[in-house]
Amino acid sequence: MGDQKESLRKITHTLAMKNEEISNFICTLKQSLDNLEANSNRVQEDLESECSSLHAVLDEMKENMLTRIKQERASRTYELQSQLSACSKALESSEELLEMANQTLCSSETDGFTQAAKDIKDSVTMAPAFRLSLKAKASDNMSHLMVDFSQEREMLQGLKFLPVPATPEIQVSECQVCDNTVTVVWSLPEPDTKIDHYILEHRRTNHEGPPRIREDYPWMVVEGIREMEHTLTGLRFDTRYLTFRVRACNKAVAGEFSEPVTLETHAFTFKLDAASAHQNLKVEDLSVEWDSSGGKIQDIRKDKNRTNSPMHSPARSALMSPKRAPTARPGRDRFTAESYTVLADTVIDAGQQYWEVRFDKESKAFAVGVALRSLGRFDQLGKSSASWCIHLNNWLQQSLTAKHNNKARTLDCPIPNSIGVYINYDEGILSFYNAKTKQLMHTFKTKFQQPVIPAFMVWNGSFSVVTGLQVPSVVQSGQRKNSGTSSSNASLN
Repeated sequence: MGDQKESLRKITHTLAMKNEEISNFICTLKQSLDNLEANSNRVQEDLESECSSLHAVLDEMKENMLTRIKQERASRTYELQSQLSACSKALESSEELLEMANQTLCSSETDGFTQAAKDIKDSVTMAPAFRLSLKAKASDNMSHLMVDFSQEREMLQGLKFLPVPATPEIQVSECQVCDNTVTVVWSLPEPDTKIDHYILEHRRTNHEGPPRIREDYPWMVVEGIREMEHTLTGLRFDTRYLTFRVRACNKAVAGEFSEPVTLETHAFTFKLDAASAHQNLKVEDLSVEWDSSGGKIQDIRKDKNRTNSPMHSPARSALMSPKRAPTARPGRDRFTAESYTVLADTVIDAGQQYWEVRFDKESKAFAVGVALRSLGRFDQLGKSSASWCIHLNNWLQQSLTAKHNNKARTLDCPIPNSIGVYINYDEGILSFYNAKTKQLMHTFKTKFQQPVIPAFMVWNGSFSVVTGLQVPSVVQSGQRKNSGTSSSNASLN
């Protein structure tokens, strides 16, 4: 009976997953239909607008060219009409002189002939007919204004829809995820010199596989990428995966998005367990501030529906590292007395993890490290065998020390603005770094017998934690170099 129920539960789970997959696909199809309608209307309107624009350009060009022809005709007509009028008047004057000369020649009178002949000669010399140019001032040829639009007509007949850029393909094997940066590389099926730029979109998700319609996070857009790769820097990996897609654009149109690719983002993410915090610590998300008013405010935060176990924290349920298997622990009381401590809500029981903490250097006291779950509510960090930490003391005299089991070692290094904490649980290594320069400050080498929890302490100060960080490559490289050396901190282990 039990086996049958278990089998039925598996079948039920499979059906539920398939139903969710089909539901997501149905939503995708409906969205595609809506997009198809909207996109079809848009391209139709664009076509009509472009054709109207072409007609307007042709009409304007026709009007300009007709005006040019009319102006040319009017100018030449004026020149030829003026020349014609002048020639007509000259001809009329010349005909009168010719008539006068013929009459004088035919006259039988001798008196006055000599004077008449002289007068005619003088008139002929001054006649307009002999001063005229008998070459037309304007040509009647208008062939320079002829048109031949056969080539343009062929171009118009060759009009077609814009070539859409090919769909890129993300090369998963060449993509890199390291140091909280992601380099995405893609290629095109064929070279395309008309590609102007690429658009890359990425979205956080806790679900492996194709994107779903109802995702918790929006697509983030990076535009104007000129190369076929792009590196995103300064990321916080607070989800299990990042999904990417890319499309190519020419100067007029964008192509289709590539098939989405989901890359896994290994990082250690946790929240602060406010239920464990000392009453004088005001915890807000990943920030802590000293609050001298004590429990008056903290009591308001008690919530009977919240479990004190870090294994059931929101961060744990949203992002479960495969190297950190669930290990239940009983709920604990908040720290009290002079243990101004707060723990994280996620235990570490395997693998390599890294986080950073920025603190107020003017704090009277501050400590960061890890602790066993059995750390007592009165225990101060570093003063028992259940915790390891770096401790900053500004009370009376400033000091920076590494503490464990009530033993301290003074550190000869500048006090940084933020500290990076690296733990290799399996190797029993806990190292502290200047978070900015990645300079090693101190390393504990031990053997963790139980899971540990990130732990913090502050007195008259404040700090904030940065999670979702991968182990920096420079830290990993330094750890490998130091793996063969003996520990100089054996007295604190």
